[in-house]
Amino acid sequence: MLPAAGALAVIAGLGALHASAEDATGPAVRAAVHAVIARQIEAFRHDDGPAAFALASPHIQALFGSADGFMAMVRHAYQPVYRPQSVTFGPIGSEHGQVTQDVDLIGQDGRSARAHYTMEREKDGSWRIDGCALTLGNDVGT
Repeated sequence: MLPAAGALAVIAGLGALHASAEDATGPAVRAAVHAVIARQIEAFRHDDGPAAFALASPHIQALFGSADGFMAMVRHAYQPVYRPQSVTFGPIGSEHGQVTQDVDLIGQDGRSARAHYTMEREKDGSWRIDGCALTLGNDVGT
């Protein structure tokens, strides 16, 4: 059995853990994550490769090496994200210690898609996009 002081420390620690888990997907984080994703989609709409690439995590930037390589991949594999007709932010969550954000899209071809973003918090407190899994068609939203 823990002494009273030890029990209070454990309870306080659990409270802090619960609060940090809530904060991880709370309103301030949600607003910051939405802003980053929206800015990147807007950069894609304007073919502003440097701006879009700047919002990718250092890991993603290292994978593609340049804004041109990154934009070529997005144009080829992520058309609904590159040129959406509509964008609707869905649930924010957490997976494997990373914040995730679902975004429902309608692409230029009229097909539905869901982009499942994985976000990364940088040392300076800013958010960057660390990955995006795209699901196309009828299975979106299920």
